Amino acid sequence: METRFKEDPDTRKLVVWNLMTLDGYFEGTKPWDIDFHNLAWDPELERYAEQFGEEGDLLVFGRKTYEGMAAYWPTAESEEKIKAYMNGIAKIAVSKTITTADWNNTRVVSDPVSELKKLKAEEGKTIFIFGSAELADSLLREGLVDEIRICLVPLILGGGNPYFKPTDRQLPLKLLDSTTTAAGAVILRYEPVKA
Repeated sequence: METRFKEDPDTRKLVVWNLMTLDGYFEGTKPWDIDFHNLAWDPELERYAEQFGEEGDLLVFGRKTYEGMAAYWPTAESEEKIKAYMNGIAKIAVSKTITTADWNNTRVVSDPVSELKKLKAEEGKTIFIFGSAELADSLLREGLVDEIRICLVPLILGGGNPYFKPTDRQLPLKLLDSTTTAAGAVILRYEPVKA
């Protein structure tokens, strides 16, 4: 599954990426309850994830996701290509409670909307948000997300933390691409339909 993404030299995209169960959860009932990722993770999905390091030059995380990623990736014992870009790439931790971040190449930002508006106007590669459901939700509401990429894991979890949060308005999406992996996961790429 070799996927190449269209690069628009005039636009720096903000792309949201996560794995989600068929019933809409990105984690179980406890924080970092993501064992269901193993049902989708295979060499094909690993290659797909490796491409993020070529396509992007900045990762943005909410505080909770940042803390989990920062605890895992510096000492990860597998996925060498992913480990290399996760540790080397520039990162932003969005938080109103922490002021410093120890993970390599990370700075803390308390106002993600104004920061990302500024960064999207600058030259650069794709900006990715991995996980970070609350952050992704707030940026979707602000109209800053250019693309949503979801790996739909073939599982009904039955409960947990929903990736998409309740809202009082609909957000139409345009399907850009869908790919089925050998493990039975479906990778969906959508862009929000601008009003």
